[in-house]
Amino acid sequence: MGRTGLIYAGAALAEIGGCFAFWAWLRLGKPAWLVVPGVGSLILFAWLLTLSPGNTAGRAFAAYGGVYIAASLLWLWRVEGFAPDRWDAIGAIVCLLGAALILFGPRG
Repeated sequence: MGRTGLIYAGAALAEIGGCFAFWAWLRLGKPAWLVVPGVGSLILFAWLLTLSPGNTAGRAFAAYGGVYIAASLLWLWRVEGFAPDRWDAIGAIVCLLGAALILFGPRG
């Protein structure tokens, strides 16, 4: 995995972890103090995205979206204990292919 892949993987983990802290508090009845590290995780996510290559934020964010979707399904499986089904997997592959086109497509 190259630098861009590491940045996007780290950003996805930070974003999902930060959002899940709010989910755990508001939907699962976990303690409100979980939001504090969640906010820190969301700040880390935003900072990591600024390290992505390219000179336009929109393109970097769009490509990251595909990685986020795939990482969310991994979170579903590994953290929440629900295995993604074949439609989840196919959807993630389509999203990752789209992200690759955005990142690596030829531009003139």
